[in-house]
Amino acid sequence: MSRPARTAANLWLAKALWDLGAIQFGDFTLGRTTLHSPIYINLRLLVSKPRALRRAASLMHHEVRTLQSMRHPHVAPFDRVAGIPFGGLHLATAFSLMSNVPMVYVHPSKDREAAKPFVEGIHQRGETVLLLDDLVTGGGNVIETAAFLGMAGLKVKDVVVLLDRQEGAKQRLKANGYNLISILELETMLNYLMASGKIEEDWYRKSINYVTSRRPR
Repeated sequence: MSRPARTAANLWLAKALWDLGAIQFGDFTLGRTTLHSPIYINLRLLVSKPRALRRAASLMHHEVRTLQSMRHPHVAPFDRVAGIPFGGLHLATAFSLMSNVPMVYVHPSKDREAAKPFVEGIHQRGETVLLLDDLVTGGGNVIETAAFLGMAGLKVKDVVVLLDRQEGAKQRLKANGYNLISILELETMLNYLMASGKIEEDWYRKSINYVTSRRPR
């Protein structure tokens, strides 16, 4: 994907999320790592708009194919795709249907630390799995899912997400041997929302300051 085309794709995703009401401003504590964030993005709302979900999956597919076609490929060959529960499951399903690549997923468990890994879908030991998710923050869910797949004999090298909140996931995943590819980064989305007059400057400043403060040094 050329730079202009990739920029257009980024802006489409940002606008689609805004139109869906998936972007909210306030004071949010999300999971174990995101505390007092001024912005919350609910990408799971994409399931309510099939066309938007299809296009989001298409963006991921196009990005993967582009990176694989480079002289020095930035995405390794893979045999299966897997969605990270729960946000990545619908994207992986759409991606699988679009690319005709078989899908597997880790069966959710209430006590995943005590449970033995159980991977749904046909697979063989030694195969490589491309992980997909809607959003990444610190990367903990990615590492956990990759570990479960590894216990089942499957390898993970690359991870594709729609949105990177830029809170250290890329660096953490790299340190663990995983390559993170994001369609859109939080700062890019905020710049678009501000430039298009969709948000007030106060929320823009608060959110940008938050992104800056959470960025690894």
